[in-house]
Amino acid sequence: MKKQVFALAAALVVAAAGFATDVTAATYKIGVAGPMTGDQGKMGQDIHNGVKLAIQEWMAENPGHKVETVVGDDQHDPKQAVAVANKFVNEGVIGVIGHYNSSCSIPASTVYLEGNIVQITPASTNPTFTDRGMWNVFRVCGRDDQQGIVAAKFVADKGIKRIAILHDKTTYGQGLADAFRDALKKNHNMEPVFYGGITQGDKDFTAALTSVKAQNPEVLYFGGIYPEAGLLAKQAKDLGINARFMSGDGTIDPEFVKIAGKAAAEGSWLTFSPDIRNIPTAKASVEAYEKQFGPVGPYSIYSYVSAKILLEAVKATGAKSARDSKKIADHIRNTTWNTAYGTLKFDKKGDVTESPYVVYETRDGNFVQITGLNQQASK
Repeated sequence: MKKQVFALAAALVVAAAGFATDVTAATYKIGVAGPMTGDQGKMGQDIHNGVKLAIQEWMAENPGHKVETVVGDDQHDPKQAVAVANKFVNEGVIGVIGHYNSSCSIPASTVYLEGNIVQITPASTNPTFTDRGMWNVFRVCGRDDQQGIVAAKFVADKGIKRIAILHDKTTYGQGLADAFRDALKKNHNMEPVFYGGITQGDKDFTAALTSVKAQNPEVLYFGGIYPEAGLLAKQAKDLGINARFMSGDGTIDPEFVKIAGKAAAEGSWLTFSPDIRNIPTAKASVEAYEKQFGPVGPYSIYSYVSAKILLEAVKATGAKSARDSKKIADHIRNTTWNTAYGTLKFDKKGDVTESPYVVYETRDGNFVQITGLNQQASK
């Protein structure tokens, strides 16, 4: 496939003459991929906005360098994600920030590997993404097997015994549900009273919820994204299911409360990374983001961090095109990064070296962090 070579901006110092000759920099292209439209479109726009902020700041800090985004709307469809990936390769991007869904990141990553392009996902948490031994993949978020362990410990510490599990049959949703179920069994000798799936995109979950209700669970755990999570929480309440609703990072967004309604969302437990507003190193980034784009989304700053890491690696290695991607990847993997989320370090797979998950509770329409990293729930 044809690849375009992009020259780095530089000042050529001519020592003998004692003056500098200006060289105009070419434009770097960065691919930004996610569901930019449709029912998950907010998440794609959050990711894109985070990347835009990172680029603006980086260009201000590095005058003479120009960076543009090439945006790919994968519509949370794996086939469309592959089409987006091929588009990025053909347009000569020097790296990719995305995708959002694991079901999109995983097949797209194979295209990026063949095209010699580094991919950093801000949001895809399925372990398979980094477990395949690919040199070009990284994620700044955590993994579902980490998230599942935190959720299982939380409910076990609460003395909860009867747990029903539903998932949306996607790579992310079912993977998260399985990680939670496996952690319950392995670490706490617990089996769910119900385990089943719904179809992403459906609107009526009465049949599945009726089966759940018959098992009288204390907790209804859902592996999936906020459009279905909100409907499940609302319909469970309407059916008189008294179980506490619980889910993961794909649900913790204001859209979940909007879809479910405050009454049905109230008291839900959700796993995600620590509250970005309470992290001192993130204060300036959050303020800059919200001044320009409005309320920061769950993965806005993760995408901002991803883009900053990619751009700094390009600069540090003197990379000129995707032909230099292995140098970029090696630099990312071998560097300790000071980011809005604090210090990040990647392991040989491309995962961050520390599990970032805590538990939140939905209170009056807001998400309140109730545990710390590796801590018991707060009272």
